[in-house]
Amino acid sequence: MTLRGRIKRCRIWLIAAGFAAAGAGQARAVDLGPVAPDADFTAFQITTTLFNTPPGERANFAGHDLTYLDLSNLDFKGALLARSDFYGTDFTAANLSGADLTGTRLDRSVLIRANLSGANLTGATIYRPTIYADEKSTLSDAPKFSGANLTRISVQADLSGADFRGADLTDANFSPLEARPGKGTLTTQPSNILRSCDFSGARMTNADMTRAFLTFSRFTGADVRGAKFNNADLTKADFTGADVSGADFTGADVYDTNFVGARGLETAIGLDHAVNADKARR
Repeated sequence: MTLRGRIKRCRIWLIAAGFAAAGAGQARAVDLGPVAPDADFTAFQITTTLFNTPPGERANFAGHDLTYLDLSNLDFKGALLARSDFYGTDFTAANLSGADLTGTRLDRSVLIRANLSGANLTGATIYRPTIYADEKSTLSDAPKFSGANLTRISVQADLSGADFRGADLTDANFSPLEARPGKGTLTTQPSNILRSCDFSGARMTNADMTRAFLTFSRFTGADVRGAKFNNADLTKADFTGADVSGADFTGADVYDTNFVGARGLETAIGLDHAVNADKARR
C-alpha cells in the first residue's frame, strides 16, 4: 500500500474511533487535522458506478475518503457509504434515501433539499452543514430525515424546516458542543436552530436538545421519554399526544407550548417551573 493509501486508511480509522468514543460519552468532537484535498474517487467515477448499478443491488463506497466532491442531484440507490468521510461534499438535491451512512462524517457538507428518508445515520456527525440555497433560509430547502435511523447522531446546525417524522433519534445529541461559542473550533454555534421542524411520531428517548431553538416545531405523538430540553426555546411547539415521561424541561421556555393530550406530564422534570409555565397549554 502506498504512503498516501496508509494515511487515508489511518484517517478513516480515526473517524470510526472518534465516533465510537463519542457514542460512549468519552468525547464530543475529534480533531482529525487538515482534510485531504483529493478523494479516493472522482465524482464521475461515482456517478458512473451508480448509473450502472443494477436494480436491487447497492453500490459500495464504504470506508472511503469522499471529501469535497460535487455529488449533487445523484440518486444513490441505497448505496453502502458507512464510515466514509464526506467533509465539504455537495449533496444538493441528492437522493440518499435508504443509504447506509453509519458512522459517516457529514461536517460542512451541503444538504440543500437532500433526501435522507429511511437512511441509516447511526453515529454520524453533521457539524455546520449548508442547508439553505441563499440567505433567505427558505424552509423548503431543508433536508428530509423522515423514517431515518439517527441513533446517537451528533448535530450542530441550523436545520429549521427539516422533516424528522417517524425517525429514530434515540440518544441523538443536538446539544452545543461548546459551553460557549468562539473558541476557534469547527463548531462555534451556541445552540442548534431547529425552528418549524417536524418530529411527529419520532422516537426521541434520551435525546439531548439542550439550548436548542425549537419554536413552532411539532412533536405530535412523539416518544420523548427521558429527553433533555434544558434551556430550550419551545415557544409554540406542539407536544399533542406525545409521551413526555421523564423528559427534562428545566429552564425551557414553554410559552404557548401545546401539551394537550401529552402523556407522562406528571413525571416530566422542571415543567411546572419552566419559563412561561403558566402560558403553556395542557
